[in-house]
Amino acid sequence: MSDLERDLYPHWVSVPTRWSDNDQFGHVNNAVHYSVMDTTINNWLKAHDFDVAQGGDTINLIPETGCRYLAEMSYPDVFEVGLRALSVGRSSVRWECALVRASDGELVALATSAHVFVDAVTRRPSAVPQALRASLEELVTGPIS
Repeated sequence: MSDLERDLYPHWVSVPTRWSDNDQFGHVNNAVHYSVMDTTINNWLKAHDFDVAQGGDTINLIPETGCRYLAEMSYPDVFEVGLRALSVGRSSVRWECALVRASDGELVALATSAHVFVDAVTRRPSAVPQALRASLEELVTGPIS
């Protein structure tokens, strides 16, 4: 699956693997892929002034994640991570991350998750913060994988 359409992912970052990411089989453990996705998304949100660590009336919860593993990866390789939004709803966003092995450009995984924005106290859904909505909508591209 190396025919990845990189332009479908408007935001790209590099995430190096660590020695401890390899499991007993000599490849990056499945849980690391989720950590890479979560870190990429949260860093993007923070760069767009949505940082739950700063407190506030709205937080985001993750009701769903998924990952399709396509190839192995091992330390000391680097993940190149493409981020896009599959959809932006009234109170939610669905994300997709393309995880690419930097050494050869091979797509190693497609990871998905959903965030629901909720009131920090009641935990009831609330609208996507208006200051964030336009930036999220800019991440919506192309056909869904």
